[in-house]
Amino acid sequence: MSLPLVSIVIPSYKPAHFEQCLRSAIGQTYPNIEILVSDNCPTDAIETICRQFPKVIYQRCPVKRSDNVVAALFSAKGELIKPLFDDDLLHPFCVERMVAAMQSATNVEFVFSASQVINIDNQRTETRRPYSAHGLLTGREMHRSMTLGMRNFVGEFSSILFTREKLWKIGSRDMFRFGGHDFTPGLADLAFYCQLAEGGSVFYIDEELTYFRRDDRLESNSNASSNPNFGYCFSDYIDLLVASYATGVITAVELAGMRDQVQALAARLGAVFPQVSASCERYLGFLETLQAEQAQPPKKSTRKPSAKAAKSRNQLSDAEA
Repeated sequence: MSLPLVSIVIPSYKPAHFEQCLRSAIGQTYPNIEILVSDNCPTDAIETICRQFPKVIYQRCPVKRSDNVVAALFSAKGELIKPLFDDDLLHPFCVERMVAAMQSATNVEFVFSASQVINIDNQRTETRRPYSAHGLLTGREMHRSMTLGMRNFVGEFSSILFTREKLWKIGSRDMFRFGGHDFTPGLADLAFYCQLAEGGSVFYIDEELTYFRRDDRLESNSNASSNPNFGYCFSDYIDLLVASYATGVITAVELAGMRDQVQALAARLGAVFPQVSASCERYLGFLETLQAEQAQPPKKSTRKPSAKAAKSRNQLSDAEA
């Protein structure tokens, strides 16, 4: 097995669990890694921790949230990239196992694994295991399953490893845009996964290799109390349906078949998150337009047939006679 350089990229803002996070990256068994920290913390707490570890590449980043994530990922020099958020943890074998999985088959665009949710004391609170065995699935299969199931079974960015080549092919401006919709406020990760997997395969490792921390005291995209865009984490599933139809991943019948689920979601969450109601209205309006277009008879061509076509038609008539 070759040992390509792997960049463990840590976009950081919250110092509370950062040192544990960083040590989990440093403690990887895989020998060829670089660790890059992109720091947007308002204090020097993260920089101070990084100074303890001379091999860590530290950069101060002036932008926040998704912009910091993009800046960090595009600063990586490794052939493979392993994102890690600032309060999550990696199993010591995480990178080693993921690189082996990436090299186990051709055309693997990214790898993800089973994961564990942990609390502030590193206690396990939820196991996330979408499949019962290791294996490959096509990018299209993954995309369809997440879209029609309205669920992200891959997990957060800390759960994946992917190629730098595919990242640059997608580009920084389109990382979180898909099918004409900007998913940045909500399901940015899912939109990125769909683009990463396009035209290739995805490898799932049925082994707990990443740990996602849920700490309701901290400012985080997963905390409704601190994230003003939290409603988009639900409404974007509706917009993903339309985006996936627009890109040919699901059919018109499948799109229309999700009507009851979309309306049920809006009835349950629309009063709390207005984004859900707005997405539902867009979806219903799109369906109405689509059905009206399909109901129209095809327009007759006003073009005169070419001489070649006319000759062929005459030959066919003579043959029938």
